[in-house]
Amino acid sequence: MAKYVLAYTGGRVASSDEERQASMAAWQSFLGGLGDALVDMGNPFGASATVTAGGGNGGAPNHLSGYSIITAASLEEATAKAKGAPVLDGGGTVEVYEALEIA
Repeated sequence: MAKYVLAYTGGRVASSDEERQASMAAWQSFLGGLGDALVDMGNPFGASATVTAGGGNGGAPNHLSGYSIITAASLEEATAKAKGAPVLDGGGTVEVYEALEIA
């Protein structure tokens, strides 16, 4: 089984306690549904910066909002598992990356 990073982009920020609770419940359900495939539930991201050879130039351009790490037999399987991510309901996306082992 390979490891895959689910990189969440965009989405909507809850504006009330009720929305925050509903969002947390949706994430708990999604992550719990991944079962043993979940390696690291991850975290949301806060402020960002981009570093270049010339130094920093402000916020990162891709607007990542968080990540999780899962295991799957293939990129296709990892992508299928990502389709239930709550960020999708808020207009966001999930980018799926295989994490290559360095031996």
